[in-house]
Amino acid sequence: MAAMKPRTGDGPMEAEREPRGLIILRVPLEGGGRLVVSVNDEEAKNLHQVLAGVVKK
Repeated sequence: MAAMKPRTGDGPMEAEREPRGLIILRVPLEGGGRLVVSVNDEEAKNLHQVLAGVVKK
């Protein structure tokens, strides 16, 4: 069995698709750790629309 390494908050934001179709987001947090969220395609599209509405151009 592989050794489990603790994840720190350092590092880039990541997104990947699992074989079963879910999208996994990993967002580094201040103070260490990561927020890990799994969403389906519809939820990802909704998240994109909500963020597009508040991102400065």
